[in-house]
Order: sequence, then C-alpha cells, then structure tokens
Amino acid sequence: MAVSTLTSKGQLTLPQAIRARLNVHTGDTVDFVIEPDGRISVRAGRSDVMALRGLLHKPGRAPVSLEAMDEVLQRARGGPL
Repeated sequence: MAVSTLTSKGQLTLPQAIRARLNVHTGDTVDFVIEPDGRISVRAGRSDVMALRGLLHKPGRAPVSLEAMDEVLQRARGGPL
C-alpha cells in the first residue's frame, strides 16, 4: 500500500508507484472524485482540448476545414463516418 502524509499546507506527494500507474508527470493534474458510495478515487486529470489550440499552427499555412478533415477520415476508413 502506498502512503502519503498531508502537509500543513494541505499538500500531498503522490508516491512514485501511484504516479507511474496514473502516468502523471510534473505539471500534470490529478482529479479526486467522490464516488456515490463515499469512496474517493484519484484519476489522472484530463486536459481541456481547447488548450491544444494552435499547437500545430504554422505561419502561412491555410487552416483545414472540418469538411476536408471528414473527407480524409472517410477515405482512410473506406466509407462514411
């Protein structure tokens, strides 16, 4: 069993085995979820997809429309989405 001690500032250090299991690293977030039966689950945080906006932007390149993306996906799948 992995154990962590709460600091006077309300902080916890996740043990290495737990960080590895959650696949979280420095700067990542974790979610504490209170389950209906009262148990508390710790899960790797999920990033807002909007935080990725502009990640692949290249100056001078025209944006790709959603329709064009759908066409490429349809061709790759061999049929409609």
